[in-house]
Amino acid sequence: MKLQMKPHNYPGKLIAFCGLDGSGKTTQINLLKSFLENNNLPVHLTKQPTDSVRRSDIFRTYMDMENHEAYDYLALSLLCASDRVQHSNREIIPLLKKSDIVISDRYYYSCLANLLARGYENQQWIYEIARSIPQPDITFFMNINVETAVQRIRSRPEEKNRYIDMDLQYKLKDIFLKIAEANNGVIIETDKDEHQCFKIIKSVVNMVIDNV
Repeated sequence: MKLQMKPHNYPGKLIAFCGLDGSGKTTQINLLKSFLENNNLPVHLTKQPTDSVRRSDIFRTYMDMENHEAYDYLALSLLCASDRVQHSNREIIPLLKKSDIVISDRYYYSCLANLLARGYENQQWIYEIARSIPQPDITFFMNINVETAVQRIRSRPEEKNRYIDMDLQYKLKDIFLKIAEANNGVIIETDKDEHQCFKIIKSVVNMVIDNV
């Protein structure tokens, strides 16, 4: 599960957030954005995969429907990996060169987690492609009880009837923790108060970014 990513020596910083849907990524990303901007630092929010993939039929089928027979998950994973290469090298790196702080909602680790959770354990291409992806300066992995995460998703009016594969969520939770441990990720237990969580995140960010 160890990924050998491309080191970056640009003046900007790359911070990634990974974890289950409903694990608190968006809340913590927004808190971090506000904190950095209040310190007069240039911040750019982005997400992976990009909207071009998120709007595709194959992606929406796996996100929203129980029946996936029309599509092969390996094809979707390759599509997402390609999107991440393009996004990382044509959007993120230029921002890092400008000294921006880039905060990414999900990153290449999520691609690996989903592939492994679905039983694709011998796909060496996922590790080869990682060499073309810039290494984040920090990656936070949001860890939470699966039931709590699903409850949060269901509380969103637009997602109250969304299909959720519960078995997959349990597998993803465990795999995200293993990926975090193998790749020097920072695990944040997000079942506690959001401001307690952010206090930990802020202390880690303070160690790698000047002037905060």
